[in-house]
Amino acid sequence: MSEIRVGLVGYGTAGAYFHAPLIAATPGLSLVAVVTRNPDRQAEVAGRYGAAGVADVRDLWERCDLVVVASPNRTHVATAAAALDAGLPVVVDKPLARTAEEGRELVRLAKERDVLLTVFHNRRWDGDFRTVRRLAGEGRLGDVLRFESRFERWRPAPKGGWRESGGPEEVGGLLYDLGSHLVDQAVQLLGPVREVYCESDVRRAQVSADDDTFIALTHASGARSHLWASSMAARLGPRFRVLGSAAGFVKYGMDVQEERLRAGMTPDSPGFGDDVEDRWGVLGTEDDREIVRTEPGAYLDFYRGVAAALREGAAPPVDPESAVDVLAVIEAARLSATERIVVHLDS
Repeated sequence: MSEIRVGLVGYGTAGAYFHAPLIAATPGLSLVAVVTRNPDRQAEVAGRYGAAGVADVRDLWERCDLVVVASPNRTHVATAAAALDAGLPVVVDKPLARTAEEGRELVRLAKERDVLLTVFHNRRWDGDFRTVRRLAGEGRLGDVLRFESRFERWRPAPKGGWRESGGPEEVGGLLYDLGSHLVDQAVQLLGPVREVYCESDVRRAQVSADDDTFIALTHASGARSHLWASSMAARLGPRFRVLGSAAGFVKYGMDVQEERLRAGMTPDSPGFGDDVEDRWGVLGTEDDREIVRTEPGAYLDFYRGVAAALREGAAPPVDPESAVDVLAVIEAARLSATERIVVHLDS
């Protein structure tokens, strides 16, 4: 195929600020249609990308070579399944599904149809996480013993919308939202999880879904991950604190790519993924420390990987089975928080 025609389902936060600009900036991909019934959004996608605004996902089947699902979480499974049934490769924003079993069914369907299925776990390409993986891979930390990771915000006034006000049927709340990223990064760094403990609370009035959640994981290696997702953090902790047998690494501040996408910076701009110097992390011990330049963030690598998978038969940028593993941990975390127990996962 000379050009991969992409249809995007949904033009809310995920579609407008992440998928559309990343697709448009990826060589070989062309955003040709966006499913949105909002006339203003239809006008925006036409003016910005030259894409058609369509009202129904079925309008994509004849127009597109790839479908990207960035609609509300509750619609991910049905929309992805419909596209796979139509014989189209699919990218699904995280979380892939509500449950691990639903995710496995999508993986099975993709294999039956012999088409690509992958999941937008873009935080694997955060510059700070890339830095942690590099340091660990180079042995600079020794054996990683404890991985602390936070997505914390101070947002005492709710923004509204299904992510905060919806019940379980909406697949909302921070456990599924930011928790998907936190768990995915922990598993990518430290491997399979054997035990899960979770504390999950609703702290704000007029909010129905969890907005203050802590997850503790014990990995098969014996390493532990402590993960926080909160909208009620009046004082922010470090984004990462990684403790190893030889050294530790501490990093404050969020990856810059989301902020720059929201500000309208195109992801192929020079320096798009470069961290600001005063937020670089510190590696070492109390007696011997050094500043470590943050690896550039690289969200574009995800869609470059999608293009390579479709054109060259390369492996997908995110194996959907790994996204199912994340869902199994999140399900265990929900059970742990509800029953106030430690949940043991099968090996």
